[in-house]
Parts: sequence; C-alpha cells; structure tokens
Amino acid sequence: MASQTRRTHHQVTFAVLAAAVAAYALLQSLVTPVLATIAVDLHTTQNTVTWVLTAYLLSASIFTPIMGRIGDMIGKERVFVATLGALAVGSLLAALATDVQVMIVARVIQGIGGGVLPLAFGIIRDEFPKERLAGAVGAIASLSAVGAGLGIVLAGPIVNALDYHWLFWLPMILTVVAALAAHFFVPESPVRTAGKISWPPALLLSGWLVALLVALSEAPTWGWGSGKVVGLIVLAVVVAAAWVEVERRSAAPLIDMNMMRRTAVWTNNLVALLIGVGMYAVFAFLPEFVQTPKSTGYGFGASITESGLILLPSTVTMFLVGMWAGSFARRIGAKAVVVLGCLVGLVSMALLAFAHQEKWELFLATAIMGVGFGLAFSAMSSLIVSAVPPEQTGVASGMNANIRTIGGSIGAALMASIVTASPAPDGLPREAGYTHGFAMLAGALVVAALAAILIPAAGRRTRGAAESEPEHAGLSLIPGGTVVGDAPE
Repeated sequence: MASQTRRTHHQVTFAVLAAAVAAYALLQSLVTPVLATIAVDLHTTQNTVTWVLTAYLLSASIFTPIMGRIGDMIGKERVFVATLGALAVGSLLAALATDVQVMIVARVIQGIGGGVLPLAFGIIRDEFPKERLAGAVGAIASLSAVGAGLGIVLAGPIVNALDYHWLFWLPMILTVVAALAAHFFVPESPVRTAGKISWPPALLLSGWLVALLVALSEAPTWGWGSGKVVGLIVLAVVVAAAWVEVERRSAAPLIDMNMMRRTAVWTNNLVALLIGVGMYAVFAFLPEFVQTPKSTGYGFGASITESGLILLPSTVTMFLVGMWAGSFARRIGAKAVVVLGCLVGLVSMALLAFAHQEKWELFLATAIMGVGFGLAFSAMSSLIVSAVPPEQTGVASGMNANIRTIGGSIGAALMASIVTASPAPDGLPREAGYTHGFAMLAGALVVAALAAILIPAAGRRTRGAAESEPEHAGLSLIPGGTVVGDAPE
C-alpha cells in the first residue's frame, strides 16, 4: 500500500524535483552575463571576478558525484533536502556579499547543489511507475540544460528591473520552497547501498578536477603553452590515474570503475562531454558575439537583455523536446535519439559558423540547437539510469552530469582561445575568430555523433515478457512496455 501511495502522487514529486533542478540550473548561468557589473560593484578585477563562475563549477564538479553517492547510501530524499539547504545558504550569502572573497565562498557553497541532479534521477527511478520513468528522466535532464540557457536570458531583465543581488535572492526563494516541499511531499526512497564514503578517492577526485578545471579556465589568460597550464594538466592526469587505481582497490569505492567501464555508460559519458563542449561554449560566446559593436562589421551592438533573448528559442525547444523525447525513444530507440540529437546539434553549429549575418539566422540556429540537445540529453539520461543497478543511479547520473560540466569548461576555454587568437587593432575579436570557433564546435558534434553510434543497441521485450521475469539490475521499462538497457558485461 505504501508503494502504491508513492506512485499515486508521483506528479507532486516531479513538480518538486523540477523546481529544485530549475533553481540549481539557473544559478549555473545567471551571473555569466553580468560578471563585469559584479566586478565594478565589488571593486575587483575582471580576472578575479571570473572565479565567481569558476568556483561554482569546481564545487559542483566535486560535490555532484559525492552527494549522489551519499544519497544512494543513507537516503535520497533527506540528502536532497540537505543539498537544497546548502544551495539556499550559498544563495543567501552571495546576495549579501560585499566583497569578492565572500562571493566566491558563497559560490563554492552553492556548488554543493550539484547533487540535486543525480538525486532527482535516483528518486525518479525509485518512486515512479515504470511507464513514466523515461519521460520523467528526460524532462528533468532537459530542464537542467534549459535552466542554464534561461539564466542567460533572464539575467538582463532582472538586473535592469532590480539589481544583480536578485540573481541570488530569486533562486534562494525558489530553493527554500522546493526544500520545504521535498521534506513534506517527497517520500524517502527505499533503495540503499551498503557501505561508507571512502575519503581517499573523494580527495583524489577533487584534486584532479580542481587541477583540470583551473587549467582550462585560466588557459586563455595564461596561454595554453604556459608552465602553469601544462603543469596543472599533467598534475590532473597523474592524480586522475591515481584516483582510478585507488577506486579499483577500494572496498567501498566512491565510483565503481566496473560500472564506468560498461559500454552503455562510457559511451554516453563521452557523448555528454562533447555535447557539453558545444552547448556551454554557445551559451558563453553567442551573447558576446551579438553584443559586439556594429562598427566591427559583424556585431549587432545588442544589450545584455537583447543578447540573452537570442538564446530563448533554445530553451523553449529544448524543454518541449525533452518532454516528448521519451515517446520518441519508444518508437526509434534511445540510441537513435542520441545520434539524431547530435546531428541536429551539428546543423545548429554549422549555421552559427557560416550564417550569422542576420538576427533571424541566430534565432533559427539556437532553436535548432535546443531540439538537438533536448533529444540527446533526454535519451542519454534514460540510458544511463537504465544501464546501472538502482543503487548506483545517483553516482552514475552524477558523473554523467559532471562530465558534461567538464566538457563545458573545455569548450569555453577552447572557444576563448580561438576567438581571441588574432584580435583586431581595436582589441575586439575578428569575425573569423567566431567563425572558426563555431566551426570547431561543429567538429565536436561530429565526433559526438560518431561516439553515439558506439552506444549499445537497447534490448527490446514485450511488457508481458518483462513482467514475467525478474527485472535485470541494468534494465528499465520505458513507455509502451519496452525494456532498455545494456547487456551484462
């Protein structure tokens, strides 16, 4: 009866999860368009203020798999509420910050909120009816990407109507509401993973992520060939190798390396990395392209608000496609949906590279981008969730989201280096820099499509056959009675 009660009210659970993921996703990008404004208000330099963004990405990259693992062990609902609490505290501190050091600390605390995504996927897997599983996972995955784009769209209007402090006040209010709703309405998931957190792997994971992301974020400023960047990348590789070895030998690994070696897991993670390269680089640099003065011969001289609106079509199409992708996967298969999403994303990058003379071309390109990435993210998340045992859902989906963030850092760093490689005499980027940069992102989507082809074809069985057999630990039912998952490896 308790199980039936949970499933009867899964719509309420979904609404709470969606609100929490939206708040976290918004905070990923709300500050991006207004970093210059924050630098002036907090009396700091442009280089220093970039750590307001970098600190958040670093913290989220570290805490996403850790919070997912803790949720798998002690209960996803309680950890979900605690994660939202940290996100709210960080938002409050950021809203009240009067110097950049406090702002950076606040952003580190906010990064703990990265755990909401793997925890939300885990709660959905534990609580939702099987026929609603793929659709719910796809919608939450798309919402996480939609929120990142919507933050850039909303930043200008919020700052113009209020001030930049409300970029933190508004998500904080939404987070507090979501935390209270989660406490009262989201049931505690019954699935647990025995064991404890092994701290040496957690510290090593933190070490190589910090070294890698600092190197990538600072490379455009320090130079890719500088001793500091090369040294940090080498350090990241060495520490990552040590992390893998320690995880393999650990009695209670933070991340099961055997799970990560599953074909359905590593292929989806590779696709996530490459799509992250494209999506976040567009989010970061398309507004800059549109804001470039008309005197350059290619810019539009747009305001922060106007440049953010260029990305609005992508947020709309991404969310709509994400809601519908589950039924589409039922018809052609989740793997085919990922491949199709990568190819559609490739079209959008090609348009940005070679057809950016008119605003309508940019609106069209971002709308197409939303379709492609909405398809890919939704199907990838369902494939990851269905490829691992229920007790590993949190950490597996957390690493997938984490790898997407790392891809975003790589894409932004590469794009910055390409765009600024040969500036014009006035110091502004040349049009060729953006053309080459967007063409590079198109190349990343070509590789993503090829990687998606390597994703194992999902098995298919009828509803009757699936229900007559015990559910495989790595299988999950999607709408229409189709079971998707990786064959045992």
